[in-house]
Amino acid sequence: MMTTSVKKKIQKEFKEKMDYDELLNCMRCGFCLPSCPTYIETGQQEKYSPRGRIALMKGITDGVIEPDDDIAHSLDLCLGCRACEPVCPSGVKYGRLLEDARSIIQTNKKQSVPVKLLRKGIFEELFPHQNRMEKATNLLGFYQRSGLSKAVRKIGFMELFPSSMATMEKVLPEVPKRKEIKQRPRFFEHEGEKKATAALFAGCLMDTMFFSTNNATIKLLQKAGCDVVIPENQLCCGALHGHSGELEKAKQMAKQNIEAFEKEEADYIITNAGGCGAFLIEYDHILKDEPEWADRAKHFVSRLKDISAILVDLDFQNKYRLHLPEQTVTYQDSCHLRNVMQTFEEPRTLLKSIEGVHYEEMEGANTCCGSAGIYNIVEPDMAMQILDHKMEKVEKTHAKTIVTANPGCLLEMKLGIERANKSGQVRAVHIADLLLEALD
Repeated sequence: MMTTSVKKKIQKEFKEKMDYDELLNCMRCGFCLPSCPTYIETGQQEKYSPRGRIALMKGITDGVIEPDDDIAHSLDLCLGCRACEPVCPSGVKYGRLLEDARSIIQTNKKQSVPVKLLRKGIFEELFPHQNRMEKATNLLGFYQRSGLSKAVRKIGFMELFPSSMATMEKVLPEVPKRKEIKQRPRFFEHEGEKKATAALFAGCLMDTMFFSTNNATIKLLQKAGCDVVIPENQLCCGALHGHSGELEKAKQMAKQNIEAFEKEEADYIITNAGGCGAFLIEYDHILKDEPEWADRAKHFVSRLKDISAILVDLDFQNKYRLHLPEQTVTYQDSCHLRNVMQTFEEPRTLLKSIEGVHYEEMEGANTCCGSAGIYNIVEPDMAMQILDHKMEKVEKTHAKTIVTANPGCLLEMKLGIERANKSGQVRAVHIADLLLEALD
């Protein structure tokens, strides 16, 4: 429960820090409602819609209502998918309002000791340190390779956890040995005619758990005519922090990443994770009030592209013959890639260029799958409800391959396949891995 003093402090900071002009931009027209997963899944409850949440934020800012745990829960239940933004006639930057509101509440909210320790471990001790991420995932790799994972499942240990977490453990990718990660070069030369130099944003989980997808991305860029460099001293993009109310820590991480990429004279900064890309492309926004960093952040953002966008720009799909065995393929948008980076035609263009592929557009492919960073962990009931409805849409396409462009979406769709008892019949794959498969 929030105490009176905490409520007053939150209210004061809402008045000082919330973008009031942006709050006023919302016309309450309701165009956002059909695009909001939580509004739909909760039976059209207004407080779980973008319009409703903005009204709550404005009410606190105006002093009309007091912040409380119910309002905090309304904000926390939001997936942050930002599907409301493209359909908003006023162009309200809802995602930015949400992050600012969450940050204010999180900073002032009293937490239990276990929650404090957990947040400190995740947000301060793990994700900002890539070497620790490597060590942690190396332990996961040992768990997988040693046979311990099979033993744990056999004795029923995973049954002690929520069913979604137990299933997630089954669909985690095979993690490479840390030695393999450390031995990878930081520069890769282009093939054929040189078109550009690309600096890869390797990411935290992408460069550990999804190491093979990063390698596939590098190979595709080489084939497209790019020299590829992986800047040293880069780290997690900060999205997890920004979405969870740890905005100041996210700013620190943004500055380190900007410095790391400034050292490379690259034409493009390439990301292959929609969630990372959407946060990276807003570095200029989160650092806009810091004179020393504002212009540097703008330059960083101006070079950012998703892997699918750069491949289409360099005409990769026409330069090479892409071929796969006959199969029906569908595509699940990464919410942030589509709604924030505005990249949605390019992945489809690439998939449709593969011989042997029958592309079937999924109904509601532009709506969230329920992953949303760590949402499926902290809000498992709503996440699974959204996922189960998503798999019903997949079923209608008769697709044997579901393609995604974000690691969280990939794991969520694999989880959905398991929940729908389609393992061995349907697969989920990152677009970079599929394209390399089609190229080879």
